[in-house]
Amino acid sequence: MKFGKEFASQMIPEWREAYMNYSYLKTLLKEILIFRQRQIMYPSPAKAPVKATSLKRKVSLFRAFSGLTSRYGNISPRKDEEDEVILVSAMQVADEEQGEEFRSYQTTFLRSAEEGGEFELVFFRQLDLEFNRVIQFYRGKVEEVVKQAEELNIQMDALIALRIKVNDPHAIPPFINEKTTGAYPLEVIQEINTSGDGNEEEEEEKNRLDDRKGYKMASLEVLNHIKINATAETPRSTVRSVFHFGRSELHYNKKELKDAQEKLKLAFIEFHEKLRFLKSYSFLNQLAFSKIMKKYDKITSRNASDAYLKMVDESYLGQSDEVVKLIERVEAAFIKHFCNGNRHQGMDTLRPKAKRERHRITFFVGCFFGCSLALVVAIIALVHARDLLQHRSRTAYMNTIFPLYSLFGFVVLHILMYAANVYYWTRYRVNYSFIFGFKQGTELGFKEVLLLGSGLSVVTLAGILSNLEMDLDDRTQSYKALTELLPLGLVIVFLLITICPFNIFYRANRFFLLVCLWHCVCAPFYVVTLPDFFLADQFTSQVQLLRSLEFYVCYYGWGDYKKRDASKCIDSDIYKTIYIVVAVVPYWLRVLQCLRRLCEGKDSTQALNALKYFSIIVAVVARTIQTQMIDTDARYMTIKYIALATSIFATIFATYWDLVMDWGLLCRNSENPWLRDKLILPKRSIYFIAMVLNVLLRLAWMQTVLGFREAPFLHRNALVAIVASLEIIRRGLWNFFRLENEHLNNVGKFRAVKSVPLPFSHEDRQKDL
Repeated sequence: MKFGKEFASQMIPEWREAYMNYSYLKTLLKEILIFRQRQIMYPSPAKAPVKATSLKRKVSLFRAFSGLTSRYGNISPRKDEEDEVILVSAMQVADEEQGEEFRSYQTTFLRSAEEGGEFELVFFRQLDLEFNRVIQFYRGKVEEVVKQAEELNIQMDALIALRIKVNDPHAIPPFINEKTTGAYPLEVIQEINTSGDGNEEEEEEKNRLDDRKGYKMASLEVLNHIKINATAETPRSTVRSVFHFGRSELHYNKKELKDAQEKLKLAFIEFHEKLRFLKSYSFLNQLAFSKIMKKYDKITSRNASDAYLKMVDESYLGQSDEVVKLIERVEAAFIKHFCNGNRHQGMDTLRPKAKRERHRITFFVGCFFGCSLALVVAIIALVHARDLLQHRSRTAYMNTIFPLYSLFGFVVLHILMYAANVYYWTRYRVNYSFIFGFKQGTELGFKEVLLLGSGLSVVTLAGILSNLEMDLDDRTQSYKALTELLPLGLVIVFLLITICPFNIFYRANRFFLLVCLWHCVCAPFYVVTLPDFFLADQFTSQVQLLRSLEFYVCYYGWGDYKKRDASKCIDSDIYKTIYIVVAVVPYWLRVLQCLRRLCEGKDSTQALNALKYFSIIVAVVARTIQTQMIDTDARYMTIKYIALATSIFATIFATYWDLVMDWGLLCRNSENPWLRDKLILPKRSIYFIAMVLNVLLRLAWMQTVLGFREAPFLHRNALVAIVASLEIIRRGLWNFFRLENEHLNNVGKFRAVKSVPLPFSHEDRQKDL
């Protein structure tokens, strides 16, 4: 693999713009090479063609002349090592935004008078810009982690003191016991100066004392200056905070200690990940500057890399060791205080291993897809051979069994759309695992998602085929009740697997899904995170799935499933009322989530977002009432016009919100007209196609208002299933661009790690703030 591709693949996605622009510098070097090769082919300016003066050469020309150096020898005689090519100097420059001074490096190209020297001069100017930008970003991030380390020191002092107080309630401050508290949390690694003069012990003691300056041992006195950060994370705590019953005083109980340990443990993990990102950032950029300078020397036959790389090594990027020291100290503190000294366990937690691709997953995906295709063919052949479309029980089957199995079809389609999203997010380096907050190493790749979807597809199609066989076989007529219970059995198995506590079938992901689902159901009593409202948005596109669940309750709990008759419950007013309520619930949950975010962040856009979902609720209720009415009803036309008006308003509102707020598009004066400044997909036309598709698919409700309830060749339930599937496809399309926009927002803010709330707040620091 070429270094350019390897360099791009190892970049932290959210910090991509902060890295050295290797590809652009390489382009400048290609221009230098093309110019020098042209000088060999056309030594006299009169013989040079006019087109050769253009800087923008085609890559084919570069490849065609790539062998001229070896054919004609070196382009110019190699200079002696004593001859200077560049002069690198550093000067203090004031930063107007930060109000600080920093060292800015400037390269003087000493051979700019030579023919073609202006190209090399442009190269070194761009090289300086890239290097100074990299150093400034790195310095800012290092200063940031140093401040975070100081805060973690205070948090660890408080945690250790709380441990002592909880384990020994009768302890009296001041309580200093190095055997109990251990060394300073982030200062446990002592720097040893091995100068070789035999005074290692003195140097070690000196370094130990120097490192501990400004820090004090954890003691019970620190508990007098801290409070618990009361965050509303449960329905109970939310209610208490609303009525100002929240507490911030320490009660010295084990639950309080456990919560503080969990929060601080997560904070250490995220902090360690940020330090590793910084270490990788420094190494990759130094390597990139080394590669580009060696490539420059090779093209120009000069010796400029030694002087420039010496400057890189002596700069803050090469000399700073704060990150390495902090990594060692964080690891030692984490192992000691959170893993009981078990280094293997601590390092597995701090540095999780990368996921390994398993060939058996690919095998089973292909196997399940092949089985699904074979089952589809078998079902079509059976329907055609037995002429089931004209069978006398066709209507009863479409009114009962089809809605039962269509539930699984909606789930499979949604899973397939999510698998496609994961594939393209991964391909275009959208950090979906960080955005969703998956634990590192547990996120599902597109193959794992396809495995779940294809497996469920095989089970569902096998159930449909067996159901048809049992219905048509005269020998199984006495087991008709068992035939009808088959879809219910599949639902029960599906739910049992979802809530299974054992470590099978991707337990971490199932637990994550259930937690988000619980947060959605309990809205607005939980803090609304992106996974929570993202999942709630998925349910707004799965209204028909929720109605299918309602039909399960109706058919097996109220109807006569032994006779395949659900008219008793479907025609009841209770069922019709719940039919409307079920469609409203997902949108109402989103309204509650928006109101919760409005109260927390004072963001007025959340009020508009809540209004958008409320308008959809009105439109859905009006359309559902219209479908339940008969054409001869006197109020039918009134309800129809209300449904049409509210649906048009809700569609315009929701479409605008999708394109502008969720996708960040339709920016008139952006670098990409009517899109946005930054795009991930290579072709702009894809965004315009996606916008048109989103609008067209949102108009699927028109078939309800215009009265297209049943086509000549389609049953009403089949038409409803097709419309529901179109909405699922639209949601899958929305998911990709919504997460792309979120990723670009993180890139703009250089957010590469999660912000974890700390368990304690320090009174003295609050006064300073």
